[in-house]
Amino acid sequence: MSSMDRSPVVGLPLVGVLGLVCIVAAQERPPICEQIAKTYGLASFPQVEQIRYTFNVDLGQIKLSRSWLWEPKTDRVSYESKDKDGKTVKYTYLRSQVSSQPAEVGKEIDPAFINDQYWLLFPLHLSWDKDAKVEDQGTQKVPGGKGTARRVVVSYPSQGGYTPGDRYELFVGEDYQVRAWVYHAGGSPKPTLTASWGDYKKAGPLLISLEHRGMKDGKPIRIFFTEVAVKPAGSDAWLSAQ
Repeated sequence: MSSMDRSPVVGLPLVGVLGLVCIVAAQERPPICEQIAKTYGLASFPQVEQIRYTFNVDLGQIKLSRSWLWEPKTDRVSYESKDKDGKTVKYTYLRSQVSSQPAEVGKEIDPAFINDQYWLLFPLHLSWDKDAKVEDQGTQKVPGGKGTARRVVVSYPSQGGYTPGDRYELFVGEDYQVRAWVYHAGGSPKPTLTASWGDYKKAGPLLISLEHRGMKDGKPIRIFFTEVAVKPAGSDAWLSAQ
C-alpha cells in the first residue's frame, strides 16, 4: 500500500484529514505508528481477502453514499453509487490498470476510492505509508475540549498522490485508538476539517470507526460507514462489523 495515490480525506471534493516534539524521518518511524496500526488489526490484515463498505456523507443539503468492494491482494475495486439523476453507476477495475479504464475512473472513481478507504483504514496507513513524516508531539488537548490525548502529526510529501502535502493531526488515547483528527489539505495552516472518531466495531480482525462528526468550512459534517464486512482468506463467510 502506497500513499502516492492519496486523495483528499474530506469526503466532499469528489462530490465536488505542548510537550516535547520528536520529529522522526519517514524511514525512522516513531514506535507509536506501529502501536496504533497493530491496534487496528495490522498483523491480521494479510488474512483479509475482501472488504466491503458504504461511505456516507451528510453535510446538510449535500448527501452522498458510495459502496465499495476491495480485494487487497489484487487491488481489485468494485464501485456502486448513483449519479445526479439517480441512475445507478457501477465500475470494477484493477488499480494497476486505471489508465486503461474510462476517463471517469481515473478522474473521479479511483480518487473517491482512495478518499473513502483512507477514512476507513487510515490507522493502518501509519505503517503502510513509508514516505510520510510522523511527529509524536506528546499529550495535548483534544479538539473540542474533550480531555487530552497523544498528538501525532502525519505529513505527506509535497509531490505525488492526488493531493500532495496533506497533513493530519491525530489525537490518540492510551489504548492507541484515534479519538479525533484535524485535516489540513495540502498542509494549509488553517484546518480543512476536524472530526471525531467514534462508534468503534470489529469487522473480522479489523477495528473500524464507523462514525465521524465534526466541522468542514464552518459547517457541521457527519461521515459514517454502513454495511462494513470482511471476508477472510479461505472462507466464504462475511464477518460484519459488530
